[in-house]
Amino acid sequence: MAIEFAKIGAEVVIWDVNKDGAEETKKQVEKAGGTANVFVVDLSQYKDIHRVAKLTKDAVGDVDILINNAGIVTGKKLFDCPDELMEKTMAVNTNALFYTAKNFLPSMLAKDSGHLVTIASMAGKTGCVGLVDYCASKHGAIGCHDSIAMEILAQKKYGVNTTLVCPFFIDTGMFHGVTTKCPALFPILEANYAVECIMEAILTNRPLLCMPKASYTILALIGLLPIEAQVLMADFFGTNESMNDFKGRQKQE
Repeated sequence: MAIEFAKIGAEVVIWDVNKDGAEETKKQVEKAGGTANVFVVDLSQYKDIHRVAKLTKDAVGDVDILINNAGIVTGKKLFDCPDELMEKTMAVNTNALFYTAKNFLPSMLAKDSGHLVTIASMAGKTGCVGLVDYCASKHGAIGCHDSIAMEILAQKKYGVNTTLVCPFFIDTGMFHGVTTKCPALFPILEANYAVECIMEAILTNRPLLCMPKASYTILALIGLLPIEAQVLMADFFGTNESMNDFKGRQKQE
């Protein structure tokens, strides 16, 4: 996304806890002819978010498009997951959204111009075995995003757009090892395809993007079917077995 935004003339700001990874992204942005700024931040610490937000605004001015894209996953069942990892999942995937919005949204509201983007997950719309903390964090991310969107609309700031993105598993390495029982309907999404869809959604001010398209049908069925039917549907699509061979990025490396 950083590269694609650079191609259309955006000055890109990259936040990451991994300095080397951020610097590599900066090089790719510059190779594409763009400009990028790198700031190292620990999104699990709200004081660090406030600190780096001030550095960012001092360096580049107001932010026009805020994309909350950071996320972590443990891939462990509830009783196997250490408490500190569950706390960190909630801090990065959910709590950080409060503080990035508090720092960058006021200038958008003042100008009645801007865009807030939240990369959530279909895991924020349902439950899944092996993703208790992750699902909880993405439910929280969606609730945070939807509530902020309502607050923006309540202020009649129609020039500030919001886009909520709810993808199925994306092949970035973060979910290495996951499987899908129905690849025709629910394939593991290629990263480039996901970026293409997300960019289109942002640039056309779409309020909601779910990937793949079959996800919209699932959302409708969740709202209509009783819990017992939803369990049968999860068994049919293999949702609760998808994490059985999960390895994740760290173990992969």
